[in-house]
Amino acid sequence: MAKIGKEILDQLTSEGVQGPFVTIMLNTHVAHQDIEKDQLKFKNFVKEAKKRFNKRYPENDWQKFQEKTDTLLNDRNFWRSATTSVAIILTTEETYIHRLSIAVDDQYYVGNTPYLLAIIKNAQFNYNYYLLGLNRDSMKLYRMENKKLSEVSLPDGAPTDIKTALGEEITGGNLNFRAQGSSSVAYHGVSAKDEEVEIDWVNYYQAVDAFLKDELDKEEKLPLYLFALPENQTMFKKVAKNPAYDSSVAVSASPAQLSISEIEKGTQTIAEALAENEVKSYKALIERKFFDQLADIRQAASEGRISQLFVSTSNLTDGYGDNPEEEYDWRQVLNTLADDTIRNGGDVFVLDQNDAPGEKELVAILRY
Repeated sequence: MAKIGKEILDQLTSEGVQGPFVTIMLNTHVAHQDIEKDQLKFKNFVKEAKKRFNKRYPENDWQKFQEKTDTLLNDRNFWRSATTSVAIILTTEETYIHRLSIAVDDQYYVGNTPYLLAIIKNAQFNYNYYLLGLNRDSMKLYRMENKKLSEVSLPDGAPTDIKTALGEEITGGNLNFRAQGSSSVAYHGVSAKDEEVEIDWVNYYQAVDAFLKDELDKEEKLPLYLFALPENQTMFKKVAKNPAYDSSVAVSASPAQLSISEIEKGTQTIAEALAENEVKSYKALIERKFFDQLADIRQAASEGRISQLFVSTSNLTDGYGDNPEEEYDWRQVLNTLADDTIRNGGDVFVLDQNDAPGEKELVAILRY
């Protein structure tokens, strides 16, 4: 689970955060005309949320919620800083804004718990890591966060190219090179032998590895993956001593001539491989004791007996009971299960059904 997702879930389910909660889930846009549509939809949701709030909590004052929504409605920066969607969660004391990288169903919720399922789904298969764009004689460092890639600004003297890294220690003489398309670099030395060129290659990668070992944020302990040609991956793997470097997943292509958007697109290979491994670990959990009936899961969640709760996306359709006046919403039932599970130290996942343990619509893996 992405760190930022876990942080907001921990905040929203902590004992210090008290309801009632008003949650508004909204897909957002950047074009001026679309922003106006988003604002209108938000405004209408606020009106409907007020009606439901006054009905469910007649003893509570709506005014503080209205002030918070008015502030957001008039905040130009909020609407101009759009991501794919946003979760807006309000209490009388706090305003929580969580930007999402997935599309959501535009909806509002009023209840004793915040609506968590979209935040959970967004945090899954959402990997934060460093990406080293490595050529034979140069490198760039990137960071993937919330499915967005950004280049890391490196300090002066960083080994961004072989000359900066080795200086007078280059053994291959004055190296010249020419790019061959976007896939490789062919070296020819004025007086350098192939063996000397390989020495420089090794020395450069050792310098890059040593730099990254000191430079990467050790507190977050994010893994480091490579975007490099296979031969460069092989060489870097031979010399790397950085414990953050993970050679099990990589993008096998040259980053030399690629824009950051093209590199970001290429990282889909990494996301798919990591997701595949994650799903395998989930499927194996079906060998443990589990519940797949709602009554059993509800009791286990309230008692803190659930280690992992899996909710299939097939559950996330609007549904009301026999009496719509009771505002029975199936999503809210699932959301309460998720809230109870997280509050009691369990983990919750919202997955496609074929990725869940036993391919079940709803299943809770028990601690005991």
